[in-house]
Amino acid sequence: MSFDEVRFPDAISRGARGGPERRTQIVELASGDEERNASWANSRRRYDVAYGIRRADDLAAVVAFFEARNGRLHGFRFKDWSDYKSCAPSQMPGPLDQPIGTGNGSVTSFALMKRYSSGNQTWTRAITKPVAGSVRLALGGVEQASGWTVDATTGVVTFGTAPATGVSITAGFEFEVPVRFDSDTLDVTLDIERLGSITSIPLLEIRR
Repeated sequence: MSFDEVRFPDAISRGARGGPERRTQIVELASGDEERNASWANSRRRYDVAYGIRRADDLAAVVAFFEARNGRLHGFRFKDWSDYKSCAPSQMPGPLDQPIGTGNGSVTSFALMKRYSSGNQTWTRAITKPVAGSVRLALGGVEQASGWTVDATTGVVTFGTAPATGVSITAGFEFEVPVRFDSDTLDVTLDIERLGSITSIPLLEIRR
């Protein structure tokens, strides 16, 4: 799968619309009752970045970005301003934000994750595109300044020495969403003052 490790322009993504999408099958029975089944185990995010275009320069930046990605061919990174931290929006990421594993004395690699909880339900999201330099880690509640590395293209943390058995591993981070354009066409409109607009620029999260 072709993926470019570049981020969509922040000035435009800040005005985007979109969020998580799920796929649920609902069957209505003859009695009027219904049965619901989840077709997807994990959600997928959709965005429309046309709402972030405010100037002709923004339009030109999107066209250039689209052409450089060859439309839908190449994926890229996108900052979802409504959900880009391991913590609450008003806070800064800390090393105790999210549990990512427990040591067993032999495993050295752990994947970054973010948990979404409400009531007694929790959904765990794999974080594959952390922001370089934003990741903080702790072992047993103690932050680790060294002894580990993180791959910013996969979200995998690797320790030089395997964490001891029973030691909790937690992390804090900022992250981006791997997406692609969901259309091979940009429908640009120019008005009489030569100010441009695009009706819709859909982006779709890439799931592996």
